[in-house]
Amino acid sequence: MASNPKAPPADKRRLILDAAIRVFARQGFHSTRVADIADEAGVAYGLVYHYFKSKEEVLNELFSERWSLLLTAIEEADRSADLGPRAKLETVAGFIFESYRHDPELMKVIIVEVTRAANSFGRTHLPEIRRAYDSIAKIVAEGQATGAFRGDIDADFASMSFYGAIEQLLSGWIFDLIPAADTDLEEAKALVTATICEGLEPR
Repeated sequence: MASNPKAPPADKRRLILDAAIRVFARQGFHSTRVADIADEAGVAYGLVYHYFKSKEEVLNELFSERWSLLLTAIEEADRSADLGPRAKLETVAGFIFESYRHDPELMKVIIVEVTRAANSFGRTHLPEIRRAYDSIAKIVAEGQATGAFRGDIDADFASMSFYGAIEQLLSGWIFDLIPAADTDLEEAKALVTATICEGLEPR
């Protein structure tokens, strides 16, 4: 494809990142070459290297961009004085499902190439991934402190169960194993929250 020399630098960087999402989602990170990203973006091969040292750096940036938004969403939900712990968790689940609805290809890349890649990118980003788990555990622990949730279930275990359920749903949608219409996403948000929170309710 011909390059687009008139696009401003910020736009070219974004163009490359968006093209990488499509290529990674279509053929997988390990099967992708930098030349494939350049072709998808319609830019010269060398321009990708002008902005990124490698395809690994491209993937790192895609993950960090999206994950930082998730961390912010969890923190904002936790700070909301108007929400109880169950509503906070439902807000977090809703944000993740909306992220999938908005950009399923990016979510596929994050799930398949990063969070499940325990020996490569997942290990690289363990501190960021752990921060999300810890933030959800904090919401659970606060619910336990107020009596909204039972105290005999470890907050970290509840957090991993919550996120694990969400990741399994995302995987089902990504690989077309379960329906992913808008109504299915809305129902899933309510069901995940109900499953986890009702298990945490005091007996």
